[in-house]
Amino acid sequence: MRRDIDQLMADRNLDVILVRGKVLGNPPLFYMLNGVHLTQAVVIKKRGEAPTVIAGPMDRASAAKSGYTVVLTTRYRYGGLLQQHNGDPLAASVAYYRRIFEDLGVSGRLGCYGYLDQGYAYAFLTALDAATPDIEIVGEIEADLIRVARATKDADEVARIREVGQHTVAVVKQTVAFLQSHEVGDNEILRKAGGDHLTVGDVHARIARLVAYEGLEDPEGFIFSTGRDAGIPHSRGQLNAPIRLGESIVFDIFPREVGGGYFFDLTRTFCLGYAPEPVARLHRDVVDCLIALEADVRAGEMARYYQRMTCDFLSDRGHPTVAEDPATQRGYVHGIAHGVGLDVHEVPRFQDDPSNGTRLLPGHLFAIEPGLYYPDEGMGCRVEDVLWIAEDSTVHNLTDMPYDLVVPMGAGLL
Repeated sequence: MRRDIDQLMADRNLDVILVRGKVLGNPPLFYMLNGVHLTQAVVIKKRGEAPTVIAGPMDRASAAKSGYTVVLTTRYRYGGLLQQHNGDPLAASVAYYRRIFEDLGVSGRLGCYGYLDQGYAYAFLTALDAATPDIEIVGEIEADLIRVARATKDADEVARIREVGQHTVAVVKQTVAFLQSHEVGDNEILRKAGGDHLTVGDVHARIARLVAYEGLEDPEGFIFSTGRDAGIPHSRGQLNAPIRLGESIVFDIFPREVGGGYFFDLTRTFCLGYAPEPVARLHRDVVDCLIALEADVRAGEMARYYQRMTCDFLSDRGHPTVAEDPATQRGYVHGIAHGVGLDVHEVPRFQDDPSNGTRLLPGHLFAIEPGLYYPDEGMGCRVEDVLWIAEDSTVHNLTDMPYDLVVPMGAGLL
């Protein structure tokens, strides 16, 4: 959580952190700005002090909404520095940041965060480090300070994610109602009013409109796949495939707030009209596994335990798993869970490997998603909920959506 940043800085022996770049598509900076929408910005925070935001004059009103001290970029006169350094942007940028550091009294160990082009970041930070002998620039990999802070969510963040979840459920329910509104033609294929087959592409187009109607955006896309494609976990579906009764449909949707905010992640598996017994068996095994996992989620447990538990559970039901064969493409083929927040996949990590020492903590919010995949048999199944461990260690399911497999045709909304 944001309240942990000073302690995380102390743990890493950091005196200052610098977070910069364009705001859109830059979760570390979006996080530090409390979700304020700016074009680009620099955030500087000394340990034990409130952050300072450096923003352009056109963004000054929005920057003030962050609640932090705002300094305008015009104070440091980058244009004049560019002229002084004969148009050399690297030299001018280094001089620009030296002015900022002198003005704000920045010294000591400086952690740098935010998304920048790799080549630019390397050239700039190398030159800046050489030009500031009283500052030691520090980089982190994987479990960096901002990622660790973001992994535990406060009540305001959870409320925002819960609201995205409510709109996401509405998209799924309206998609089901759209499917139910169609007649069934020859070969159990749904048909449109003009008699043409309803296709996966038609449903994709409808989902895209529903996402926008619910006030969300969809930067990562979604999965709506049928039959054999449902047996390949990340297949988005063949757009020209017809929608027919009895086929497994995997619908995995992960929209976010408009403007780069918080994501949700929800998967359900459906069959229209009826479910063949092999698909029904997959669905029973997956839902039973999910229910068992959710009943066992608790603060303090090793996150990797749940991947092992999933493999054991599904292996006992007779399915191949990655525990027995990491290269398997049948049965259970992926990881069980991932954090959800400003990225659709973020910490905590649940991989079952010796390097993963993550324990579940109050504040952790994550999607848990067992699945079974049999592409050669033309079927697949995945079911996914989002869970949050509250400060009192109680576990809350933020996904208000039933697990029903069979969608009755012509019955209206679920």
